[in-house]
Amino acid sequence: MSPAATRNGSRPLYRDPNLLIVLGVTLMAVMGVASVTPAFPRIGRAFNLSSQAVANLITVFTLPGVFLTPVLGVLADRWGRVRILFPSLIIFGLAGGACSLTRDFDLLLALRFVQGIGAAALSVLYITLIGDLYTGQERTTAMGYNASVLSVGTAGYPAIGGALATLGWHYPFALSVLAVPLGIAVLFTLENPEPRQDQGLRTYLFAAWESIRDPQAVGLFGLSLLTFLIIYGAYLTYLPFLMEEAFQSSPFVIGVTMSAMSLATAATSALLGRLVNAWSEKTLLQVSCIFYALALLAIPRFPSVWSLWIPVILLGIAQGLSIPNLQTLMAGLAPIEHRGAFMAVNGVSLRLGQTLGPPLLGAVFGVWGVKGAFYAAAVVAAGMFLLTTVIVERREADGNGRAEVAGDLP
Repeated sequence: MSPAATRNGSRPLYRDPNLLIVLGVTLMAVMGVASVTPAFPRIGRAFNLSSQAVANLITVFTLPGVFLTPVLGVLADRWGRVRILFPSLIIFGLAGGACSLTRDFDLLLALRFVQGIGAAALSVLYITLIGDLYTGQERTTAMGYNASVLSVGTAGYPAIGGALATLGWHYPFALSVLAVPLGIAVLFTLENPEPRQDQGLRTYLFAAWESIRDPQAVGLFGLSLLTFLIIYGAYLTYLPFLMEEAFQSSPFVIGVTMSAMSLATAATSALLGRLVNAWSEKTLLQVSCIFYALALLAIPRFPSVWSLWIPVILLGIAQGLSIPNLQTLMAGLAPIEHRGAFMAVNGVSLRLGQTLGPPLLGAVFGVWGVKGAFYAAAVVAAGMFLLTTVIVERREADGNGRAEVAGDLP
């Protein structure tokens, strides 16, 4: 029986030590970029570099994940979650701390690449761990808490990093050292039901492929890709251009407005456990697609900066309904022995969405302008609604919502 099943039933889920550790891993996963980008202008001045050259600090950090994520997902299934997560956190923390000490840009790039190796497994494993630890409504609630914490981190890290960067460009990198004590907590405190692997590698790979190629799984991966295509291709890339063009907004006002979406996502995700009592995951996903489309259609049409908060917040609510529900459905489809590989495929899907979104909607932007980019994204959201209607099956949550290892096996 899993730790989730044996913990004190009177203790709220958000106080479960295992979940608190998972939420810490989530905060580490989004720290690597969000906390250091406010320091980029100072880094450019310190080393006399162009903005494009400084942006390589993101490229070298994310590049290892493109290649390592699938491999680490398989290894997490074969060797166990802790054996992958512990060294990942230690590498992430020590390399990030070393970044704060160097004063050579080439060495900084090399250390960021090493830190990216440590970060590659984090975004896959925090979802995998929630899938291992919980089932039913507790899994949905835990995914909601996790998405809420992720959104708070996404909104808060730029402010924290910006404050530290006022002391010196290197200080934001020191935040990564927090991953070291978290790694120790994972090693000695986390009580996760590790997968049992009695089958050979070839048998495992075949069984994992059968899970991944399931039509509903493919549909969920597609929804994940399209969601991040919308957010990265329209919202994150072109909202700043729209605000500057239409309202002559300053970078500070643009940043505050964009943070409103993250806060709305956090609030919605935190309530997800209650929402699934009234509506199924499929219904909530359909509502999120409608909200995406309405918000994207409305953003180019609002007459002032502050009225723009209405569709931005609506977009945040859509995100809060969408992402944790997709993650919950994926975790439910994947048996524990294949869940790491399954979530790794999802990680590749969302990275493809992040990568393809800007150039695809950029092509629309080149022909029809910034409004056309948002309208095209709304069409994508409509397609997501149709895909959700066709591919997502209604599921009934189990009664106790707690994961037993035997009950999680096929």
